[in-house]
Amino acid sequence: MIDSEILKSAVTQHGNSILELSNNSPVLLTFLRHFGCIFCREALHDLADRKDKLMNANVKLVMVHMSDNEIADQYFKDYNLPGISHISDPNCELYSAFGLIKGGPSQLLGLKNFIRGFELTIKSRSKPALRFIGDGFQMPGVFVINKGNMVDRFVHLSAADRPNYDQMIETVSS
Repeated sequence: MIDSEILKSAVTQHGNSILELSNNSPVLLTFLRHFGCIFCREALHDLADRKDKLMNANVKLVMVHMSDNEIADQYFKDYNLPGISHISDPNCELYSAFGLIKGGPSQLLGLKNFIRGFELTIKSRSKPALRFIGDGFQMPGVFVINKGNMVDRFVHLSAADRPNYDQMIETVSS
């Protein structure tokens, strides 16, 4: 259960609170790892691929990141998510309020992460970004908020975990 005060104080770059947005339509609140992370880039691709599905299900996508808004806007534009609502949380206070922890060595550098990271690098034919824009230890997560209530969540146990976004969208679209 998330405190409604947290949802009121979590405000996008457009000035809308998560509580306000969730009262209008369900919100897929996505907490990203740092922008240099290959798994963060995978999440951005996954969500960009689901823009139409989100719109058809009347689900509002809101990203939480650890950079400033200008850098985030450029990343979202580069990943075909221009104008997406987002929240800058460089001190990871909102991450913490949602129970997202700092990862340990096995969560960040374990064999699963190495294998998936290598596969993604080969598949995308791009080098992993070595520049951290945010806290490299911060773990991600995804929450579905509807009318101020958390109705679904995915908390990563490793940085390489991949949420089933389609299933989360279906939670509130049926």
